[in-house]
Amino acid sequence: QVQLVESGGGLVQAGDSLRLSCETSGRGSVIYRMGWFRRSPGKEREFVAAITRTNAEYADSAKGRFTISRENAGYTVLLQMNSLKPEDTAVYYCAGQSHPFGTFDTWGQGTQVTVSS
Repeated sequence: QVQLVESGGGLVQAGDSLRLSCETSGRGSVIYRMGWFRRSPGKEREFVAAITRTNAEYADSAKGRFTISRENAGYTVLLQMNSLKPEDTAVYYCAGQSHPFGTFDTWGQGTQVTVSS
């Protein structure tokens, strides 16, 4: 069974950068689409960014500041976050979508990102 493990969260100041990493374990085929979501206290989980082999997409809040990428033959997904703001404070979750016409069906345990003002 595929598992996703996030790392790279932490406490930073506004304007700083962080890079989140998500490793795929229990490898079989490369997951079709990988994404990042986040949940802030008192808010619904929201989409941040996602990537396939050929395409990346971003939430409006992430455009121009965050970059999603894949490496390690697609088994690792990264989220480079620049110019962080206090409103980016959240638990960030890595997610995997196995099939082109499916949904995100595999989730990591989350990593906390806290941005102080």
